[in-house]
Amino acid sequence: MRPIHKIGVVLLSLMVLSFTYYKESKFYSVNKDGSLTFKPDEKGNIIPDFSRVGYHMGDKEIPDVKVVRTISPAGDGSSQEIIQKAINEVAAMKPDKDGFRGAILLKKGVYKISGAITIKNSGIVLRGEGNDANGTKLIATGKDRRVLIQVSGEGAPREVKGSRTAVTEDYVPVGRFYVEVEKPENFKVGDEIIIYRPGTDAWIKDLQMDKIIERPGTVQWEAKGYNLTFERAITAIKGNKIYINQPIVMPLEKKYGGAEVYKFTFAGRIQEVGVENILFESEYASDTDEEHSWKAIEFDKIDNGWVRNVISRYFATSCVNVDRYARYVTVTDSKCLDPKSVITGGRRYSFNVDGAFNLVKNCETTEGRHDYVSGARTMGPNVFYNCKASNTHADIGPHHRWSAGALYDNIVTDGEINVHDRGNWGSGHGWVGTTQVLWNCTVKRAAVQTPWISGKNYCIGLVGQKYAGRLEGKPDGEWESLGQHVNPQSLYIAQLKARKGNR
Repeated sequence: MRPIHKIGVVLLSLMVLSFTYYKESKFYSVNKDGSLTFKPDEKGNIIPDFSRVGYHMGDKEIPDVKVVRTISPAGDGSSQEIIQKAINEVAAMKPDKDGFRGAILLKKGVYKISGAITIKNSGIVLRGEGNDANGTKLIATGKDRRVLIQVSGEGAPREVKGSRTAVTEDYVPVGRFYVEVEKPENFKVGDEIIIYRPGTDAWIKDLQMDKIIERPGTVQWEAKGYNLTFERAITAIKGNKIYINQPIVMPLEKKYGGAEVYKFTFAGRIQEVGVENILFESEYASDTDEEHSWKAIEFDKIDNGWVRNVISRYFATSCVNVDRYARYVTVTDSKCLDPKSVITGGRRYSFNVDGAFNLVKNCETTEGRHDYVSGARTMGPNVFYNCKASNTHADIGPHHRWSAGALYDNIVTDGEINVHDRGNWGSGHGWVGTTQVLWNCTVKRAAVQTPWISGKNYCIGLVGQKYAGRLEGKPDGEWESLGQHVNPQSLYIAQLKARKGNR
């Protein structure tokens, strides 16, 4: 072939690839400014806005908080008392105008911790001088199955009596930012509300979760276990429409009990807590030893916190666990490496998110089972962005018993990402959820199915094998551009830029 012909073939190939990359999607269109316009389905559902997650919704950078205490290791003994004493002293300080009491700097060295470190007050940052062997290393000693760093407020959400009212619509679609209610006069702008969606026998039946094929330990789903709550805040009230700060992530359907709205308070939630620049390790006796620390860091009952630049090694379960009542937490630039445990259920959930409006980005794992994962009844949105997993032993994705609203964006794994009916695995995991979106992920293989009712799941721009999942014969998810990444490269980043540019 003459050189000119070779160039022509190359140019033609590039044109074909470019057309494939920029072809029109059935779910969205790309505007000239790079923003996206989403196309509703026959019921009005769209892929929702996932940009309002993480520390202050991504509207503020994680700050470098001023150091107010500096400590050094205790030597060969336990450093737990030294660290906890410093935390308690800072907790007694008055917060500044931004809500910070100050940072505690743990100087380079090895800190042996025989128990658990707790942070129960707002505005405290625990900071090391590096997350490698020459930096700040915290070692969980002993044989207790425990969390090493526990960050948590107290209490639980409380309904404001007399505020509850019904959603009047027959169907509220995914992606919308308002609901129509019977008594809008019960509310004002700024109120924190819960959108309550009751579990019903009809929903369980139509989802076919009352007839999971049984094996020892299988528990069929019951309606009373699926009274779902979505926390939101009111941004505007226009007539009987209440506008909210986060999108609807699961259809609200009158035929399945509809929905109600009520105000709530949560006085015990803390705010503005961070953990950063530390190497965490757990002592262990063997690769399958389980009598040692299970989690490096756990956040619960908190608004606006972060974990950044930490590494965990040898814990049985997690580097970071973001629990049910943790909101607006960013976990970034962190690694969960070389867990030590039996490789079986309940272990090796490297970055686990069970709360709402949380962001895990730029993280890495090795030897995990469920590396980027959410648990039962996790009501988002939540986002996992630009993360890697290697030497995996199970799958990434929503794990069991129904989650709503998660984005897996630019996840690279040598294993699987699955969104499907897990059937009788575990105690009867069943359908893992709805409005789960895979975007430009790279995998060994993936199964993305849509449940019989209550929304859709999406797989867009996946590079890897598509397979049938745990149980064949289930409805397929919404697939597009299998084998080819799409534009924009990141859904989360595109939505964040568009939202911040439009303020």
